[in-house]
Amino acid sequence: MNTSRHNPAPLTQNNAALVLVDHQVGLMTGIRDYSVAELKHNVVGLAKAARALGLPIVTTTTSADTLWGPAFPELVEALPDQIFIDRTTVNAWDDPRVAKAIRATGRSKLIFAGVSLEVCAAFPAMRAVREGFEAYVAVDASGTFNTTKRETGMLRLVQSGVVVADGSSLMVEILADNARPEAADVYTALNMDWAMLVGQVRTSATTPGVAAE
Repeated sequence: MNTSRHNPAPLTQNNAALVLVDHQVGLMTGIRDYSVAELKHNVVGLAKAARALGLPIVTTTTSADTLWGPAFPELVEALPDQIFIDRTTVNAWDDPRVAKAIRATGRSKLIFAGVSLEVCAAFPAMRAVREGFEAYVAVDASGTFNTTKRETGMLRLVQSGVVVADGSSLMVEILADNARPEAADVYTALNMDWAMLVGQVRTSATTPGVAAE
């Protein structure tokens, strides 16, 4: 794997946006690198955490009525009132509406996740880098159909200057401080077992005479 150094400035609540590409019922059935249940868990957690942090979110589908079906119901439920831009282009960025929505976020750092990893997530992420954005792919929210596709997709992302990470780490990087009021919602969205401890961190950080560990 190409290990050339690429260490951009941290993600923050003010510089990051989330782009979810083609988490559709028909595509999800073909996923082989995760169980469908695990992938749904990861995608929904990522979406809810991004929402808790107030990040702009762009969502897309491909030919929902004629090809891959709608976004899976749990994601739709997690993002009420979210508009899923339905398109025909292979690369989501090639649809002018998607490109316009991404640019309208005003954010310089874009977190992508999609099904499949090597196409739906990778193609717009690589395009984002070419357009001058910093791009990230949440690989555990981006399933694919076999081991070869996963391995070659990851290689191509790294070769293209895209940062690969898991979704939880990206959201926690944005959170930055466990004493923030959003912390409990973020950890709960990510379904982390220690989420209830965050309240204790906030209390000790804000109570005079109590030292936070």
